[in-house]
Amino acid sequence: MTNPLLLAKPVPAPEWSVAEWLNADGPVGLADLRGRVVVLHAFQMLCPGCVLHGVPQTTKLFQFFDPRDVAVIGIHTVFEHHAVMNAEALRVFLHEFRVKVPVGIDVAGDDRIPQTMRRYEMRGTPSLLLIDRAGMLRAHKMGQVEDLAVGAAIQQLIDEPAP
Repeated sequence: MTNPLLLAKPVPAPEWSVAEWLNADGPVGLADLRGRVVVLHAFQMLCPGCVLHGVPQTTKLFQFFDPRDVAVIGIHTVFEHHAVMNAEALRVFLHEFRVKVPVGIDVAGDDRIPQTMRRYEMRGTPSLLLIDRAGMLRAHKMGQVEDLAVGAAIQQLIDEPAP
């Protein structure tokens, strides 16, 4: 059975550009996560949909799935209100909301659209991206995505034969 959340034609997932990592021991590259399913949650801390749905969903996924199978990563991709959504404010946000997920701060772009956001052609936040164990982008959704649909898609990717 085909999961409607998954793309009909997977494409190679581009590497992300990160200025700084929070909740991580060091840089986290996409290539470092090969062999695991990657959940990439793009968010802004002043985005209501991110705060009310995306961040809590990401936290649940981080707590539920075995980290040997699934890497859950956040990327703070700021395309508006740049002056107030800086690294220090993000540190406070992550602490106050008890977010333990590794979070990268997307590198600002020349036209105020962050580099990773541009590479993945994101239209806004929250955005959920699923990358399979071979590094192929398998889902790309903006807005609220039902928890059960996300969990089912991740489990389907886990169950696929290893690359």
